[in-house]
Amino acid sequence: MILGENVRESIRSLWGAKQRSLLALIGIVIGIGSVIAMVTVGQIVENEAIRQFKEMGTDICIVRLSGITSGQKQNKSLNLDDIMAVPEHCSTIRVVAPYVSTYSTLTFAGVRKSCPALGVTEEFRNMFKVPLVAGRFISDLDRHANFCVLGSSKAEWLAEQGVNEPVGEKIVFGERMYTVIGVARAVPSGTFSPYEINEGIMLPISTVLRSPERPALSVFGARMIGHGVSVHASEQLQNYFNYTSKQKTRITSAEELVAQMDRQMRMFTLLLGAIGSISLIVGGVGVMNVMLVSVSERRGEIGIRRAVGAEQNDIQLQFLVESVILSFVGGIIGLGVGIGATAIICHFSGWEFFVSKIAAILGVGVSAAVGVFFGYYPARQAARMSPIDALRSA
Repeated sequence: MILGENVRESIRSLWGAKQRSLLALIGIVIGIGSVIAMVTVGQIVENEAIRQFKEMGTDICIVRLSGITSGQKQNKSLNLDDIMAVPEHCSTIRVVAPYVSTYSTLTFAGVRKSCPALGVTEEFRNMFKVPLVAGRFISDLDRHANFCVLGSSKAEWLAEQGVNEPVGEKIVFGERMYTVIGVARAVPSGTFSPYEINEGIMLPISTVLRSPERPALSVFGARMIGHGVSVHASEQLQNYFNYTSKQKTRITSAEELVAQMDRQMRMFTLLLGAIGSISLIVGGVGVMNVMLVSVSERRGEIGIRRAVGAEQNDIQLQFLVESVILSFVGGIIGLGVGIGATAIICHFSGWEFFVSKIAAILGVGVSAAVGVFFGYYPARQAARMSPIDALRSA
């Protein structure tokens, strides 16, 4: 009963000072809205990144020679036949897709451009989800053939030269002439997808291995049988290559990378929430200022209430309720503003929109907590005010 009367009295008091209450409300709305939007966007980005990564399949792993990193000069090499025989000797591996990279100059109609290239097998397209917009992909029947598939970047470069349908055209890569047999659509860049897919051209791996550059074959993709067998696959692969070529390998599985990405993105979401909390603190300070002004203006009211028997706790509860109501209303509006901002961002970014449960809890819980935290000091000041001094200033 007393709480209900406090609520009604708080609403009347806040409504009586509409301009001041509105200014404090705007600060809370901006603060809560910022936190909600940043936390929700962080979760959506996390889900989107992991979703794109999982599209390749969590049963994919990349096998490299130990000590070899991307872009590093390679002094070691694996045997192509040994790699292709992996599924026969490793029960955890279903298929393999070896690839090798090289770099040279691409020439068309007298125009030259630096260009990376990948030597690939037919299985490479399925493992790394390479879509085609024209022609066909490299086949295992193209052994030693001078065929190539253009990445999206090089297809755009040829379009700038006036070639809108490049399939069947002749291009020169290095010192050899190649026939374009296909054009690939751009694939999302990721940890597993070689950047040469978009930025370069793809050739038969047997052709690249016989080129004058003689690039070293030190990496291949593998699709495991089932899920959660990366430890067994790593042991089998290490034992196999240690036996066939006395080489040590290291395996990177999609499961491990997804777990790492999940941890990193959660930290990113927490960081965004912490940044948004700065504006929330500013809004809370605005609430405190409003309540302090309210206490100063209502000294006479406080003195009269104390004179007729009101306890300190009654006065403190009255001002705390006002602070919580102000913050709670701002939190509800801020929740709507934050969700609306998130929906707009997702619409223009093409991300899947959803309302985070954590965001909804933050919108209600944090706003109430802000009201209690920043309203406690003004309420305490009002409760400790001397009735005689309060009546004298009335």
